[in-house]
Amino acid sequence: MTPAELAVAIRRILEQMQADGSLAAAELPAEIVVERPRNREHGDWATNAAMQLAGLFGLSPRAFAELLVPRIESLDEVSKVDIAGPGFINITLNLASAGALAKTIVESGSSFGRGETLKGLKMNLEFVSANPTGPIHMGGTRWAAVGDSLARVLEFQGAEVTREYYFNDHGEQIDRFARSLLARAKGLPAPEDGYGGQYIEQIANAVMKSSAKDILNLSDEQAQEAFRAEGVELMFGEIRQSLHEFGVDFDVYFHENSLHESKAVEKAITRLRELGHVFDQDGAVWLRSTEFGDDRDRVIVKSDGNAAYIAGDLAYYLDKRERGFDRCLIMLGADHHGYVQRMMAMCAAFGDEPGVNLEILIGQMVNLLRDGEPVRMSKRAGTVVTMEDLVEAVGVDAARYALARSSSNSQLDIDLAQLSKKTNDNPVFYVQYAHARTQQVAVNAKSMSVDHSSFDPSLLNHPTETDLLAKLGELPRLAIQAAEFREPHRIARYLEEVAGSYHRWYDNCRVIPLADKPVEAIHSTRLWLNDAAGVVLRNGLGLLGVSAPERM
Repeated sequence: MTPAELAVAIRRILEQMQADGSLAAAELPAEIVVERPRNREHGDWATNAAMQLAGLFGLSPRAFAELLVPRIESLDEVSKVDIAGPGFINITLNLASAGALAKTIVESGSSFGRGETLKGLKMNLEFVSANPTGPIHMGGTRWAAVGDSLARVLEFQGAEVTREYYFNDHGEQIDRFARSLLARAKGLPAPEDGYGGQYIEQIANAVMKSSAKDILNLSDEQAQEAFRAEGVELMFGEIRQSLHEFGVDFDVYFHENSLHESKAVEKAITRLRELGHVFDQDGAVWLRSTEFGDDRDRVIVKSDGNAAYIAGDLAYYLDKRERGFDRCLIMLGADHHGYVQRMMAMCAAFGDEPGVNLEILIGQMVNLLRDGEPVRMSKRAGTVVTMEDLVEAVGVDAARYALARSSSNSQLDIDLAQLSKKTNDNPVFYVQYAHARTQQVAVNAKSMSVDHSSFDPSLLNHPTETDLLAKLGELPRLAIQAAEFREPHRIARYLEEVAGSYHRWYDNCRVIPLADKPVEAIHSTRLWLNDAAGVVLRNGLGLLGVSAPERM
């Protein structure tokens, strides 16, 4: 019996109690929380339903729990129910019911853990969106790993997710990039406000080689425009290829410049003016953002007629909403923290709900270390450590796992030496090795004629078996939490717990009989449990975009 199944059973009990008059009519929550107790000696599962619902019926939590306990105990799958503290209900399943979970997981396969909490929601997830002026730095790399994992987690809960990359091809940074390419092509130092690094020379040479014109014989203005047009495309091509090799592909690449060319900016301003949230002052156009919690009103169009940066944000957000997205999630770097307030004000100005229709996630910096010492800057990039540097050092799997296993709102130190080890000190190796071990056990079992022909869940009574079963059953709950809180790192930490439980079980319980001993029901039953662990590890690694190897 999974915690999700137990939660459904408890809700049915509550509905029956209302039907027979034991409880008054009241609206029940859609979901009853069932989770592991902090102390496993207290039972297999626990619920705070009495604490949560007692007030609805004018009862104390303890009194409400006392009404529930006999009915929960009457469930075939339950062996014992206790009340703890003011009203927590601890539930112990009978061995057969607890062990039956192994078969359920194997038969569910890739669908085990999936939920429908976000079914019907159309979500736009914008992440990375690095300027096409250089390779992806570590901040962008972190968002690539976390963003793609978050998209997978949201989809796992039934959401329709569009991965979107905002292609920033409009603004001063593009001009600086073009001037840097032109300078390098002429053999001149980079402009004071320009970009350096070997990649600038490589892009400049590629533009000159591919161009049908002799760019350097053009006027500086014409040459700069040529380098801008072709250089940006080449640079962004590199970025897309790097992301693809990192296992991250986007459904939409949205060009900022299109907002200006399509008059989307003017459309957004008109909409806000109709809503009464735009005013004119000192020759400029302003958003009354202070009415929606911002610290000051924002200029949308400057007095010289040029659009301010927020104008593009207004148009882009409106465009997303008009494309039918219920929720727009944007993942930004730590340097954009001060940007959140004005974006939420913008959301409210359009009549939407901040934090619901628009969510902004802030990611902190990543420091790369090797044996505790900072890693030197990339030679190619010149100023930063790049995605390619990280992947070259430890590989895609280790890079993605390391970046996704910690909360993105905390600064992260990654030691390349640790990630390169094939030991239990390396968390990704620890988890992947557990999966590989499940596969090797299955292969060895087959060679010894141990198969799935027999299954007696009551035999799974070793302490390591009950612990492993309880861990495996938590995936649906953890997947819901990861989606709800936008925290895919919960999956990684959970997988490490599963791997630990599996390794302890492997050390104590044999799937294959000793030499000259016959195959018994216990061996086949344990094979089911072994394969269930493989399913959970494989599904969890898939949510992180990390491979589940069969051999290591």
